[in-house]
Amino acid sequence: MTLRLGDTAPDFEQDSTIGRLKFHEWAGDSWVVLFSHPADFTPVCTTELGLTAKLKPEFDQRNVKAIALSVDPADAHKDWIKDIEETQQTVVGFPIIADADRKVATLYDMIHPEQSATATVRSLFVIDPAKKIRLQITYPMSTGRNFDEVLRVIDALQLTDKHTVATPGNWKDGDDVIIPLTVQDPEVIKQKYPKGYTAPRPYLRLTPQPNK
Repeated sequence: MTLRLGDTAPDFEQDSTIGRLKFHEWAGDSWVVLFSHPADFTPVCTTELGLTAKLKPEFDQRNVKAIALSVDPADAHKDWIKDIEETQQTVVGFPIIADADRKVATLYDMIHPEQSATATVRSLFVIDPAKKIRLQITYPMSTGRNFDEVLRVIDALQLTDKHTVATPGNWKDGDDVIIPLTVQDPEVIKQKYPKGYTAPRPYLRLTPQPNK
């Protein structure tokens, strides 16, 4: 199944470290970061789960829930959590899906045969409260993810959802943003961006970031 930006994230019911989990019901009105791992007890995955656990306050500020996935069973996940918490000095406060039958991995196209015929690659999806897929990032098995980038994109998505703006390359929270090319009427621009803007070129108009 090929998923694209703007598609509805497929719903599923699957075992997890918190019991049987119905995905859309569990997500509720939150944003979701759904990310897969090749296998339990692998060193790269262990660091990623630890990083995600430590980022819980940042996710909470943004109304984001994290949920991980591996094709190992729930009992193995629970043992792995103990290892993560011991080695990464943190508490894993989010569920890990036990996708032993690879149902979710298939729904989200997480198995790439040229990497592995059975294990999931490092797929990551950001899903908004309307259950729409807003970001997809796929890393190879050997490379850990950049969670600073995940937070940066969530900030950009939430900002641009609230205001009629776009974000430039390497944008971070607090930087200038761009007036989209779809906004051309000078009166509308004055109304939407009362603080004014700089660089008045047809392809680039920066404006002070609106208050969130």
